[in-house]
Amino acid sequence: MSRETRATVLEQSLRKLGVEKLGKEDVQRMQWEVKLLFAGEKKVCDQIFEGVDSLKEQCFADVTTTSVAILLSFGEAIAKSKRSPEKLFVLLDMYELMRELQPEMETNFQGKYCMEMRESAVVLTKRLAQTAQETFGDFEEAVEKDATKTAVLDGTVHPLTSYVINYVKFLFDYQSTLKLLFQEFDEGDADARLTAVTTKIMQALQSNLDGKSKQYKDPALTQLFLMNNIHYIVRSVRRSEAKDLLGDDWVQIHRRIVQQHANQYKRISWSKILQCLTVQGLSSSSGGQLGSDSGSNSGLSRAMVKERFKTFNIQFEELHQRQSQWSVPDSELRESLRLAVAEVLLPAFRSFIRRFGPMIENGKNPQKYIRFSPEDLERMLAEFFEGKTWSEQKR
Repeated sequence: MSRETRATVLEQSLRKLGVEKLGKEDVQRMQWEVKLLFAGEKKVCDQIFEGVDSLKEQCFADVTTTSVAILLSFGEAIAKSKRSPEKLFVLLDMYELMRELQPEMETNFQGKYCMEMRESAVVLTKRLAQTAQETFGDFEEAVEKDATKTAVLDGTVHPLTSYVINYVKFLFDYQSTLKLLFQEFDEGDADARLTAVTTKIMQALQSNLDGKSKQYKDPALTQLFLMNNIHYIVRSVRRSEAKDLLGDDWVQIHRRIVQQHANQYKRISWSKILQCLTVQGLSSSSGGQLGSDSGSNSGLSRAMVKERFKTFNIQFEELHQRQSQWSVPDSELRESLRLAVAEVLLPAFRSFIRRFGPMIENGKNPQKYIRFSPEDLERMLAEFFEGKTWSEQKR
Protein backbone atom coordinates (compact mmCIF):
# COMPACT_ATOMS: atom_id res chain seq x y z
CA MET A 1 0.00 0.00 0.00
CA SER A 2 1.56 3.36 -1.03
CA ARG A 3 2.03 6.13 1.50
CA GLU A 4 -0.71 8.25 -0.16
CA THR A 5 -3.13 5.32 0.03
CA ARG A 6 -2.28 4.64 3.65
CA ALA A 7 -2.72 8.27 4.67
CA THR A 8 -5.93 8.53 2.66
CA VAL A 9 -7.55 5.64 4.56
CA LEU A 10 -7.45 7.71 7.76
CA GLU A 11 -8.37 10.95 6.02
CA GLN A 12 -11.42 9.34 4.43
CA SER A 13 -12.49 7.87 7.77
CA LEU A 14 -12.26 11.28 9.42
CA ARG A 15 -14.03 13.12 6.61
CA LYS A 16 -16.77 10.52 6.41
CA LEU A 17 -17.63 10.99 10.08
CA GLY A 18 -19.50 14.17 10.83
CA VAL A 19 -18.88 15.76 14.23
CA GLU A 20 -22.60 15.44 14.89
CA LYS A 21 -22.78 11.73 14.09
CA LEU A 22 -19.67 10.63 15.92
CA GLY A 23 -20.11 7.59 18.15
CA LYS A 24 -17.85 5.74 20.58
CA GLU A 25 -17.09 2.94 18.06
CA ASP A 26 -16.10 5.57 15.46
CA VAL A 27 -13.61 7.18 17.83
CA GLN A 28 -12.17 3.80 18.83
CA ARG A 29 -11.76 2.84 15.17
CA MET A 30 -10.12 6.19 14.49
CA GLN A 31 -7.67 5.61 17.34
CA TRP A 32 -6.77 2.19 15.93
CA GLU A 33 -6.29 3.60 12.39
CA VAL A 34 -4.10 6.47 13.64
CA LYS A 35 -1.91 4.13 15.70
CA LEU A 36 -1.62 1.79 12.72
CA LEU A 37 -0.70 4.66 10.40
CA PHE A 38 1.93 6.01 12.81
CA ALA A 39 3.50 2.60 13.41
CA GLY A 40 3.46 1.65 9.70
CA GLU A 41 4.96 4.89 8.43
CA LYS A 42 7.58 5.01 11.18
CA LYS A 43 8.72 1.53 10.22
CA VAL A 44 8.92 2.42 6.50
CA CYS A 45 10.84 5.68 7.17
CA ASP A 46 13.23 3.92 9.57
CA GLN A 47 14.01 1.23 7.00
CA ILE A 48 14.55 3.62 4.08
CA PHE A 49 16.63 6.21 5.94
CA GLU A 50 18.43 3.95 8.37
CA GLY A 51 21.26 5.86 10.07
CA VAL A 52 20.13 9.31 8.79
CA ASP A 53 17.98 10.58 11.68
CA SER A 54 17.12 14.02 10.23
CA LEU A 55 15.80 12.47 7.00
CA LYS A 56 13.89 9.82 8.96
CA GLU A 57 12.11 12.54 10.96
CA GLN A 58 11.40 14.70 7.93
CA CYS A 59 10.03 11.77 5.95
CA PHE A 60 7.79 10.69 8.82
CA ALA A 61 6.59 14.27 9.37
CA ASP A 62 5.80 14.66 5.63
CA VAL A 63 3.86 11.40 5.45
CA THR A 64 1.76 11.93 8.58
CA THR A 65 1.27 15.72 8.58
CA THR A 66 -1.96 15.73 6.56
CA SER A 67 -3.57 12.94 8.54
CA VAL A 68 -2.58 14.41 11.90
CA ALA A 69 -3.74 17.86 10.78
CA ILE A 70 -7.13 16.39 9.88
CA LEU A 71 -7.29 14.51 13.17
CA LEU A 72 -6.47 17.71 15.10
CA SER A 73 -8.92 19.86 13.14
CA PHE A 74 -11.55 17.18 13.70
CA GLY A 75 -10.85 17.35 17.44
CA GLU A 76 -10.97 21.15 17.28
CA ALA A 77 -14.37 21.00 15.56
CA ILE A 78 -15.66 18.81 18.40
CA ALA A 79 -14.21 21.16 21.03
CA LYS A 80 -15.71 24.22 19.29
CA SER A 81 -19.11 22.72 18.42
CA LYS A 82 -22.11 24.14 20.25
CA ARG A 83 -22.06 22.79 23.79
CA SER A 84 -24.91 20.52 24.81
CA PRO A 85 -25.24 17.77 27.44
CA GLU A 86 -25.24 15.03 24.77
CA LYS A 87 -21.91 16.32 23.36
CA LEU A 88 -20.15 15.56 26.66
CA PHE A 89 -19.72 11.89 25.72
CA VAL A 90 -18.22 12.72 22.30
CA LEU A 91 -15.86 15.17 24.01
CA LEU A 92 -14.83 12.50 26.50
CA ASP A 93 -14.33 9.98 23.69
CA MET A 94 -12.13 12.43 21.77
CA TYR A 95 -10.26 13.42 24.93
CA GLU A 96 -9.68 9.74 25.69
CA LEU A 97 -8.38 9.25 22.13
CA MET A 98 -5.92 12.14 22.42
CA ARG A 99 -4.71 10.89 25.81
CA GLU A 100 -4.25 7.40 24.36
CA LEU A 101 -2.28 8.80 21.42
CA GLN A 102 0.02 10.95 23.56
CA PRO A 103 2.61 8.18 24.17
CA GLU A 104 2.56 7.40 20.41
CA MET A 105 3.09 11.07 19.58
CA GLU A 106 5.99 11.35 22.01
CA THR A 107 7.61 8.15 20.69
CA ASN A 108 7.10 8.78 16.98
CA PHE A 109 7.02 12.57 16.70
CA GLN A 110 10.49 13.41 17.92
CA GLY A 111 12.77 16.18 16.68
CA LYS A 112 12.12 19.66 15.32
CA TYR A 113 10.07 18.60 12.26
CA CYS A 114 7.33 17.13 14.43
CA MET A 115 7.45 19.59 17.31
CA GLU A 116 4.52 21.67 16.05
CA MET A 117 2.26 18.64 15.75
CA ARG A 118 3.25 17.44 19.22
CA GLU A 119 2.43 20.84 20.71
CA SER A 120 -0.86 21.09 18.79
CA ALA A 121 -1.90 17.68 20.14
CA VAL A 122 -1.16 18.75 23.73
CA VAL A 123 -3.09 22.01 23.26
CA LEU A 124 -6.08 20.14 21.77
CA THR A 125 -6.11 17.62 24.64
CA LYS A 126 -6.30 20.52 27.13
CA ARG A 127 -8.96 22.23 25.04
CA LEU A 128 -11.14 19.11 24.95
CA ALA A 129 -10.75 18.72 28.73
CA GLN A 130 -11.70 22.38 29.25
CA THR A 131 -14.81 22.10 27.05
CA ALA A 132 -15.86 18.85 28.75
CA GLN A 133 -15.46 20.55 32.14
CA GLU A 134 -17.63 23.48 31.00
CA THR A 135 -20.24 21.10 29.55
CA PHE A 136 -20.48 19.51 33.00
CA GLY A 137 -21.28 22.89 34.49
CA ASP A 138 -23.83 23.55 31.74
CA PHE A 139 -25.54 20.24 32.41
CA GLU A 140 -25.89 20.89 36.13
CA GLU A 141 -27.33 24.34 35.40
CA ALA A 142 -29.66 22.98 32.69
CA VAL A 143 -31.03 20.38 35.12
CA GLU A 144 -31.68 22.96 37.81
CA LYS A 145 -33.36 25.40 35.40
CA ASP A 146 -35.20 22.88 33.21
CA ALA A 147 -38.56 24.46 32.56
CA THR A 148 -40.17 21.77 30.41
CA LYS A 149 -43.89 22.02 30.73
CA THR A 150 -44.29 18.25 30.35
CA ALA A 151 -46.97 17.69 32.96
CA VAL A 152 -47.18 14.25 34.49
CA LEU A 153 -50.82 14.41 35.53
CA ASP A 154 -50.72 11.12 37.42
CA GLY A 155 -47.71 12.05 39.58
CA THR A 156 -45.44 9.40 38.08
CA VAL A 157 -41.66 9.63 37.45
CA HIS A 158 -40.94 12.75 35.39
CA PRO A 159 -39.07 12.35 32.04
CA LEU A 160 -36.39 14.74 33.39
CA THR A 161 -35.68 12.34 36.28
CA SER A 162 -35.14 9.30 34.06
CA TYR A 163 -33.08 11.41 31.60
CA VAL A 164 -30.74 12.73 34.33
CA ILE A 165 -30.35 9.31 35.96
CA ASN A 166 -29.50 7.69 32.61
CA TYR A 167 -27.01 10.50 31.95
CA VAL A 168 -25.31 9.91 35.30
CA LYS A 169 -25.16 6.16 34.59
CA PHE A 170 -23.43 6.92 31.27
CA LEU A 171 -20.99 9.17 33.09
CA PHE A 172 -19.94 6.25 35.24
CA ASP A 173 -18.89 4.34 32.12
CA TYR A 174 -16.29 7.10 31.74
CA GLN A 175 -15.06 7.08 35.34
CA SER A 176 -11.38 6.61 34.54
CA THR A 177 -11.48 9.24 31.77
CA LEU A 178 -13.27 11.71 34.05
CA LYS A 179 -10.64 11.25 36.75
CA LEU A 180 -7.89 11.98 34.21
CA LEU A 181 -9.82 15.03 33.08
CA PHE A 182 -10.17 16.40 36.62
CA GLN A 183 -6.43 15.95 37.14
CA GLU A 184 -5.73 18.20 34.13
CA PHE A 185 -6.85 21.19 36.20
CA ASP A 186 -6.72 20.10 39.79
CA GLU A 187 -4.14 18.32 41.87
CA GLY A 188 -6.85 17.26 44.35
CA ASP A 189 -8.49 13.89 44.81
CA ALA A 190 -10.21 12.87 41.54
CA ASP A 191 -12.63 10.54 43.39
CA ALA A 192 -13.75 13.38 45.66
CA ARG A 193 -14.22 15.62 42.61
CA LEU A 194 -16.38 13.00 40.88
CA THR A 195 -18.44 12.60 44.07
CA ALA A 196 -18.92 16.38 44.29
CA VAL A 197 -20.02 16.62 40.64
CA THR A 198 -22.50 13.72 41.01
CA THR A 199 -23.90 15.14 44.27
CA LYS A 200 -24.41 18.55 42.64
CA ILE A 201 -26.27 17.02 39.70
CA MET A 202 -28.55 15.11 42.13
CA GLN A 203 -29.18 18.29 44.15
CA ALA A 204 -29.99 20.21 40.96
CA LEU A 205 -32.48 17.51 39.94
CA GLN A 206 -34.18 17.49 43.35
CA SER A 207 -34.39 21.28 43.37
CA ASN A 208 -36.07 21.21 39.95
CA LEU A 209 -38.49 18.46 41.00
CA ASP A 210 -39.50 20.53 44.05
CA GLY A 211 -40.44 23.33 41.65
CA LYS A 212 -42.35 21.00 39.32
CA SER A 213 -44.24 19.47 42.26
CA LYS A 214 -45.79 22.87 43.03
CA GLN A 215 -47.71 22.77 39.72
CA TYR A 216 -50.22 20.33 41.23
CA LYS A 217 -53.40 21.80 42.70
CA ASP A 218 -53.86 18.78 44.97
CA PRO A 219 -51.22 18.85 47.74
CA ALA A 220 -51.53 15.06 48.15
CA LEU A 221 -50.48 14.61 44.51
CA THR A 222 -47.51 16.91 45.13
CA GLN A 223 -46.33 14.50 47.84
CA LEU A 224 -46.98 11.43 45.66
CA PHE A 225 -44.99 12.97 42.77
CA LEU A 226 -42.00 13.71 45.02
CA MET A 227 -42.22 10.27 46.61
CA ASN A 228 -42.21 8.57 43.17
CA ASN A 229 -39.34 10.61 41.76
CA ILE A 230 -37.02 10.45 44.77
CA HIS A 231 -37.74 6.73 45.12
CA TYR A 232 -36.73 6.27 41.45
CA ILE A 233 -33.49 8.21 42.07
CA VAL A 234 -32.62 6.19 45.20
CA ARG A 235 -33.42 2.85 43.56
CA SER A 236 -31.32 3.74 40.48
CA VAL A 237 -28.38 4.88 42.63
CA ARG A 238 -28.49 1.70 44.71
CA ARG A 239 -28.29 -0.40 41.54
CA SER A 240 -25.38 1.51 40.01
CA GLU A 241 -21.77 2.44 40.71
CA ALA A 242 -23.01 5.80 41.96
CA LYS A 243 -23.84 4.07 45.27
CA ASP A 244 -20.14 3.56 46.08
CA LEU A 245 -19.47 7.21 45.33
CA LEU A 246 -22.44 8.83 47.06
CA GLY A 247 -22.25 6.41 49.99
CA ASP A 248 -24.70 4.60 52.28
CA ASP A 249 -25.54 7.75 54.26
CA TRP A 250 -26.79 9.47 51.10
CA VAL A 251 -28.96 6.44 50.28
CA GLN A 252 -30.39 6.25 53.85
CA ILE A 253 -31.16 9.99 54.01
CA HIS A 254 -33.02 9.85 50.68
CA ARG A 255 -34.92 6.70 51.64
CA ARG A 256 -36.16 8.63 54.69
CA ILE A 257 -37.20 11.50 52.40
CA VAL A 258 -39.26 9.02 50.33
CA GLN A 259 -40.94 7.83 53.55
CA GLN A 260 -41.64 11.41 54.66
CA HIS A 261 -43.42 12.16 51.38
CA ALA A 262 -45.43 8.92 51.72
CA ASN A 263 -46.48 9.94 55.26
CA GLN A 264 -47.41 13.43 54.11
CA TYR A 265 -49.51 11.99 51.28
CA LYS A 266 -51.33 9.74 53.78
CA ARG A 267 -51.99 12.60 56.20
CA ILE A 268 -53.26 15.01 53.51
CA SER A 269 -55.43 12.44 51.70
CA TRP A 270 -56.89 10.45 54.57
CA SER A 271 -57.09 12.51 57.76
CA LYS A 272 -60.37 14.16 56.70
CA ILE A 273 -62.18 10.89 55.89
CA LEU A 274 -60.87 9.28 59.09
CA GLN A 275 -62.59 12.08 61.02
CA CYS A 276 -65.91 10.65 59.76
CA LEU A 277 -65.14 7.41 61.58
CA THR A 278 -64.50 8.86 65.03
CA VAL A 279 -66.95 9.13 67.92
CA GLN A 280 -65.90 12.71 68.41
CA GLY A 281 -68.68 15.19 67.71
CA LEU A 282 -71.43 12.56 67.73
CA SER A 283 -73.65 13.51 70.64
CA SER A 284 -77.30 13.00 71.46
CA SER A 285 -79.85 15.80 71.62
CA SER A 286 -79.77 15.50 75.40
CA GLY A 287 -76.00 16.14 75.42
CA GLY A 288 -74.86 12.56 76.22
CA GLN A 289 -72.34 11.00 73.83
CA LEU A 290 -73.74 8.74 71.17
CA GLY A 291 -73.29 5.07 71.93
CA SER A 292 -72.56 5.70 75.59
CA ASP A 293 -74.16 3.48 78.21
CA SER A 294 -76.20 6.33 79.74
CA GLY A 295 -79.75 6.57 78.43
CA SER A 296 -81.45 4.55 75.75
CA ASN A 297 -80.73 4.59 72.00
CA SER A 298 -83.99 6.42 71.40
CA GLY A 299 -82.43 9.60 72.74
CA LEU A 300 -79.48 9.39 70.32
CA SER A 301 -79.20 11.24 67.03
CA ARG A 302 -79.58 8.66 64.30
CA ALA A 303 -79.55 11.53 61.79
CA MET A 304 -75.95 12.42 62.71
CA VAL A 305 -74.78 8.83 62.25
CA LYS A 306 -76.52 8.72 58.86
CA GLU A 307 -74.77 11.97 57.95
CA ARG A 308 -71.42 10.47 58.91
CA PHE A 309 -71.96 7.41 56.71
CA LYS A 310 -73.12 9.60 53.79
CA THR A 311 -70.06 11.85 54.12
CA PHE A 312 -67.76 8.83 54.30
CA ASN A 313 -69.32 7.32 51.15
CA ILE A 314 -68.96 10.54 49.13
CA GLN A 315 -65.38 11.14 50.25
CA PHE A 316 -64.24 7.58 49.67
CA GLU A 317 -65.79 7.47 46.18
CA GLU A 318 -64.08 10.75 45.31
CA LEU A 319 -60.73 9.48 46.57
CA HIS A 320 -61.17 6.22 44.67
CA GLN A 321 -62.14 7.93 41.44
CA ARG A 322 -59.28 10.46 41.59
CA GLN A 323 -56.48 8.34 43.02
CA SER A 324 -57.07 5.31 40.79
CA GLN A 325 -55.90 7.68 38.05
CA TRP A 326 -52.72 8.52 39.96
CA SER A 327 -49.69 6.34 39.44
CA VAL A 328 -47.04 4.70 41.58
CA PRO A 329 -44.98 2.87 38.93
CA ASP A 330 -42.85 0.83 41.35
CA SER A 331 -44.94 -2.21 42.35
CA GLU A 332 -43.30 -2.64 45.76
CA LEU A 333 -43.78 1.02 46.68
CA ARG A 334 -47.38 0.95 45.36
CA GLU A 335 -48.22 -2.07 47.49
CA SER A 336 -46.64 -0.65 50.64
CA LEU A 337 -48.53 2.65 50.22
CA ARG A 338 -51.88 0.85 49.81
CA LEU A 339 -51.06 -1.24 52.86
CA ALA A 340 -50.21 1.88 54.90
CA VAL A 341 -53.62 3.34 54.00
CA ALA A 342 -55.46 0.06 54.69
CA GLU A 343 -53.80 -0.23 58.11
CA VAL A 344 -55.39 3.04 59.29
CA LEU A 345 -58.63 3.02 57.30
CA LEU A 346 -59.93 -0.54 57.71
CA PRO A 347 -59.67 -0.87 61.53
CA ALA A 348 -61.33 2.55 61.94
CA PHE A 349 -64.13 1.58 59.53
CA ARG A 350 -64.71 -1.84 61.14
CA SER A 351 -64.89 -0.27 64.59
CA PHE A 352 -67.37 2.40 63.44
CA ILE A 353 -69.61 -0.17 61.68
CA ARG A 354 -69.54 -2.45 64.71
CA ARG A 355 -70.55 0.35 67.02
CA PHE A 356 -73.08 2.31 64.95
CA GLY A 357 -74.05 -0.05 62.11
CA PRO A 358 -76.95 -1.66 64.06
CA MET A 359 -78.63 1.76 64.45
CA ILE A 360 -78.81 2.17 60.67
CA GLU A 361 -79.55 -1.47 59.88
CA ASN A 362 -82.67 -1.35 62.10
CA GLY A 363 -83.99 1.67 60.23
CA LYS A 364 -85.24 2.32 56.67
CA ASN A 365 -83.00 1.84 53.58
CA PRO A 366 -79.82 0.83 55.45
CA GLN A 367 -77.98 0.19 52.12
CA LYS A 368 -78.39 3.88 51.29
CA TYR A 369 -76.01 4.70 54.17
CA ILE A 370 -73.89 1.59 54.63
CA ARG A 371 -72.70 1.35 51.04
CA PHE A 372 -69.44 -0.50 51.63
CA SER A 373 -68.27 -3.51 53.57
CA PRO A 374 -64.64 -3.63 54.81
CA GLU A 375 -63.98 -6.14 51.99
CA ASP A 376 -65.31 -3.62 49.42
CA LEU A 377 -62.92 -1.00 50.73
CA GLU A 378 -60.02 -3.42 50.58
CA ARG A 379 -60.88 -4.38 47.00
CA MET A 380 -61.18 -0.73 45.94
CA LEU A 381 -57.93 0.26 47.65
CA ALA A 382 -56.23 -2.34 45.44
CA GLU A 383 -57.21 -0.16 42.45
CA PHE A 384 -55.48 2.97 43.77
CA PHE A 385 -52.30 4.29 42.00
CA GLU A 386 -52.83 2.18 38.87
CA GLY A 387 -52.82 5.20 36.56
CA LYS A 388 -56.20 4.22 35.11
CA THR A 389 -58.14 6.67 32.99
CA TRP A 390 -61.67 7.58 34.01
CA SER A 391 -63.13 5.57 31.09
CA GLU A 392 -61.16 2.46 32.19
CA GLN A 393 -62.58 2.80 35.71
CA LYS A 394 -66.18 2.82 34.47
CA ARG A 395 -65.85 -0.51 32.63
